[in-house]
Amino acid sequence: MNRGMSISGKRRAAVWAAGVLVLGLWATGAEAQEPGRSPFRSLGDMLFPQSPDASRATAPAVARYVSETGEAFVLDRSSAKPLLRFEGSNEVWVLDPQTGARGDTLYKTDAGRVLLRGTKAGGLTIFTHQRREGAAAALAGETRPIRLSPVSPKALYQRLFGASNAVSRAARRQVPFQAEATPASSALIADAAVVTADGLIRMGATAAGRSQLDRVQKVFITEGPRPGVILRKGVLIVVVAPLLGLGGRPSSERVASAASH
Repeated sequence: MNRGMSISGKRRAAVWAAGVLVLGLWATGAEAQEPGRSPFRSLGDMLFPQSPDASRATAPAVARYVSETGEAFVLDRSSAKPLLRFEGSNEVWVLDPQTGARGDTLYKTDAGRVLLRGTKAGGLTIFTHQRREGAAAALAGETRPIRLSPVSPKALYQRLFGASNAVSRAARRQVPFQAEATPASSALIADAAVVTADGLIRMGATAAGRSQLDRVQKVFITEGPRPGVILRKGVLIVVVAPLLGLGGRPSSERVASAASH
């Protein structure tokens, strides 16, 4: 009889201890709540406090990602507009985020092409010319922000000269690059020269593109209130807006589009 009561007492003690443990977990969770938030949390919230939205919020503002196809890129969301640069590429893509289906964020280039898609859970899909259907990208670590570096007059001349040589080889004739630059616009004009050359060279890589490249006799880069590009009487006029930073110059896609129309 006494032995049975002893066993029953042990069971009651175990149940009491479990109750104290649950109350302790509830109290710990309640104390950690943010001001104004209800202290009543589910067991799932206590066991798995990092929800998908929370993990997205804690993702680095500037990070390196690697796609499932091995393409690496840096995504910089610390600026007014997100910036993206593929490793091994000269061009920085300035993206325009827009809300898509199911709450996804579509990051578009200035030519309207979707380059990146982000889900509410924090997943990223990168779209390239080689993988138009998209490839999932995984976070590889934090890195430094993408910024324009100051450019001296000599360095600017070298960029223009190099861009001219690269396009001239693609066109198989001389295509001069000229610019009207100020200290405030030198860095952006230097970047625009490289991006313009990339767009023209890519356009000239096809038979149809080569005939369109023949229409470009000269490239002229200047300042203006907003970025733009137009082909006028054989002169490809590229306009940059220094106050907008990297977003103040047209992408290689816009350059190729203007040169072919």
